[in-house]
Amino acid sequence: MIMLLDIGNTLTKIATYNIKTNKITNYASFLTCKKKTIVNIIKYKKQKLIKHALVSSVVPNVYNVIKNILKKNKIKVYEFQEKKIKKSMKINVNKKFQVGSDRVLNAIGGISYYKKNCIILDFGTTTTFDIADNNNVYQGGVIAPGINLSLRSLNKFTAKLPLIKISPQSNVVGKDTKSAINSGIYIGYSCLINGILEKIIKQTKKKYLVILTGGYSRIFKKKIKFKSVINKNITFYGLAMTVKQNKKVFDHV
Repeated sequence: MIMLLDIGNTLTKIATYNIKTNKITNYASFLTCKKKTIVNIIKYKKQKLIKHALVSSVVPNVYNVIKNILKKNKIKVYEFQEKKIKKSMKINVNKKFQVGSDRVLNAIGGISYYKKNCIILDFGTTTTFDIADNNNVYQGGVIAPGINLSLRSLNKFTAKLPLIKISPQSNVVGKDTKSAINSGIYIGYSCLINGILEKIIKQTKKKYLVILTGGYSRIFKKKIKFKSVINKNITFYGLAMTVKQNKKVFDHV
């Protein structure tokens, strides 16, 4: 069994992959925090027969701690960005090293699973749009502030604005502070999302499947004007595909 790890700014997600059966199982997630993450990783490892781990990380200090813990538990650890790990997708951007591994893996997962031009819309700490075509090329993307980041910023950097939880809203004009903020985020992000998708489609002159992933996928799904699906495990599909592309590295599993 191979451990798949996705270390994000907010959440760390984990699963196991059986390369022989091509199945991903034992999904779990927890907040990304050094102490809590280490405790949860150790608990998780004890329950599984794991010899290797493939990691996607955008939090270097947490990754380094986890890597050392796993190595002490006799697990070989590989990070997606390592040169020895072959990528199944061409990266068509100016500075490849600047693209987060989670974004590339989302693209790999999207193309390998759906086999058509994809835009992966990830509602994470940031809201990202990543474009991949069915020629297996990552074409770049868009980064916007995440929804929770925006909500917390309104609360933190003002004296009176409350921290709210967003919900679907049809009236753009709020009748109180809470509904005004909710409109700004829910309707505002709906316009941002559809506006960016429309411009991507117009400029690239291609049709895409929009793949929604991350915490706010369900609440925004009905607002997307283009063909879309929700897939919360798309990063894991990218990690699993990468394992398959690197069978020689993940030997004796």
